[in-house]
Amino acid sequence: MSTGKIKPVFNYDIKGIKKQTVLALYANLLKPRLVEEKMLILLRQGKISKWFSGIGQEAISVGVTMAMKPEEYILPMHRNLGVFTTRAIPLFRLFCQWQGKASGFTKGRDRSFHFGTQEYNIVGMISHLGPQLGVADGIALASKLKHKKQVTAVFTGEGGTSEGDFHEALNVASVWQLPVLFCIENNGYGLSTPTNEQYHCKNLADRALGYGMESHIVEGNNIIEVYRSVSKITASIRRKPRPVLIEFKTFRMRGHEEASGTKYVPKKIMETWAKKDPIENYKNFLLEKGLLTNSDNETLIAKIKTEIDSALVDAAAEKTIIPSETNELYDVFQKFVYQDIKNNRNTKELRLVDAISEGLKQSMARHSDLVIMGQDIAEYGGVFKITDGFVAAFGKDRVRNTPICESAIIETAMGLSIAGIKSIVELQFSDFVTSGFNPVVNYLAKSHYRWNQNADVVLRMPCGAGVAAGPFHSQTNEAWFTKTPGLKVVYPAFPYDAKGLLATAINDPNPVLFFEHKALYRSIRQEVPVDYYTLPFGKASLIKEGNEVTVIAYGAAVHWAISTLNKHESISADLIDLRSLQPLDTDAIYTSVKKTGRAIILQEDSLFGGIASDISALIMENCFEYLDAPVKRVASMDTPIPFINQLEDQYLSRDKFEAALLALLAF
Repeated sequence: MSTGKIKPVFNYDIKGIKKQTVLALYANLLKPRLVEEKMLILLRQGKISKWFSGIGQEAISVGVTMAMKPEEYILPMHRNLGVFTTRAIPLFRLFCQWQGKASGFTKGRDRSFHFGTQEYNIVGMISHLGPQLGVADGIALASKLKHKKQVTAVFTGEGGTSEGDFHEALNVASVWQLPVLFCIENNGYGLSTPTNEQYHCKNLADRALGYGMESHIVEGNNIIEVYRSVSKITASIRRKPRPVLIEFKTFRMRGHEEASGTKYVPKKIMETWAKKDPIENYKNFLLEKGLLTNSDNETLIAKIKTEIDSALVDAAAEKTIIPSETNELYDVFQKFVYQDIKNNRNTKELRLVDAISEGLKQSMARHSDLVIMGQDIAEYGGVFKITDGFVAAFGKDRVRNTPICESAIIETAMGLSIAGIKSIVELQFSDFVTSGFNPVVNYLAKSHYRWNQNADVVLRMPCGAGVAAGPFHSQTNEAWFTKTPGLKVVYPAFPYDAKGLLATAINDPNPVLFFEHKALYRSIRQEVPVDYYTLPFGKASLIKEGNEVTVIAYGAAVHWAISTLNKHESISADLIDLRSLQPLDTDAIYTSVKKTGRAIILQEDSLFGGIASDISALIMENCFEYLDAPVKRVASMDTPIPFINQLEDQYLSRDKFEAALLALLAF
């Protein structure tokens, strides 16, 4: 680094800022730059696998972080090393993280800055950049609900503003007036794509106008301007909670990652921004004003380099991770100690829809900060009227109508969990989860495995055919999620099970997808305990007992199987209602199949890739010697679900089951 006195290109207004802070800003700028320079050397030596440089952008990370309070959350991206170092995370732990050592933050399961740490109130990004923004909404919502008067800061690049998550997150934050500081680092290029191919407005800050949101443009390479602006804005947000968008104008002097290079950047642009280097300019200002001497600077550089070298030696000395299947499997979910709360003898007849509503209401009373979010769920009571009357009982803070933005709301639920609040999201129809698929399978499912952060979220999924609703309101899409490690999937067929399993789903600190079959809502009745009770996951229900065949089903298919077996009273069958699909009660399945010697699996979902295929494979692998016939799968057609009744009837597996069962028994 240069030690010459070159006149700075920025004006630094330090009036009113303590000298200690003025110098701390420089030290915090210098540290990530020196770490990066060392990392680039290690990258060339093959000692780290990849590096995403933030050289040239340090003033934003450092200025924002120093303007925030330590207890306030920051959600950085992979060029925000200055956030981590300014929050004083030990370099040893950062180096272990980048080398995949156990003393890192992800136990070698994720790389670079893809981690979070509650100890330092930092939530790292995932490669799908957009979800960070909605997660910030959730953390900010928790702050607002708890009256903490805290700000949540979240970073994105100019390229990330093109993602739908950006727009959804800003809209939710604006509608709910959440204390979020949205920080756009506009460095001119999304990888190699220039801004004129990313957006067509003059400034990204202009987009805030469409959301009724305050915005600012800040010179991102001027550390004093960043620090002073963000300090003023965050103080204002704490007094009056609301979202604010800041566009920081900056530039990254390295490629997107080192292999990319910078050949796509015109030489003149590189030269212009090189003159605006945030560290060189600020250092020269401090030298000019006599606030720093060359000797002080050399001493500071030597101190930081010694810290870096020492931490690298310690990180290199740490043993490599020894793979353990037990450890890997154990960390997919947060440990949950199920509490079996028995019901009393007082019962009343309830429809499935009523049992779910009652279960929700009792859980809302039991968990005083539990939040439920969804479209039209407040005064309207939801499209199925399950939350009718909830606003009067629990208030609009806890029963929240949402804009039509499934992705941002699921991300918000993740943010609430990070801040220690349970939440339920009602997907108006399970089909619509596709609009929020990314945060479900990449954020909720993977967070505990990656960095020990649970997702205390229940997604309620009204699903299923039989109501002539067509291809977009009739799917039973559980197989999309039973495939994804880190998610629990529950699918009750009866009111009693629905109420007890829903209570457990809400108690469980892990993400649970709770499927509710629409055709059963008002067609199935049962005596259900009046008081609160729980039922365990992974325990199937044996509906009927016999010795000729094992029938395995879940959801509406259970009732189709019952109807067929009632029609053929001579058939001696075990009928297993799975109730939960992840975890799956394989013991109940194997015990029954070993007894009967035959198995048939009935599902409403289409055949290929459905859960029946996995259950069939499990039976073949574990019970083959007990089988007297091949395992039979019965499923709906491999087509989208049609609308008109006669086509829907043809599509469904309901009327195919009887012939398949009789054929299996005759084998």
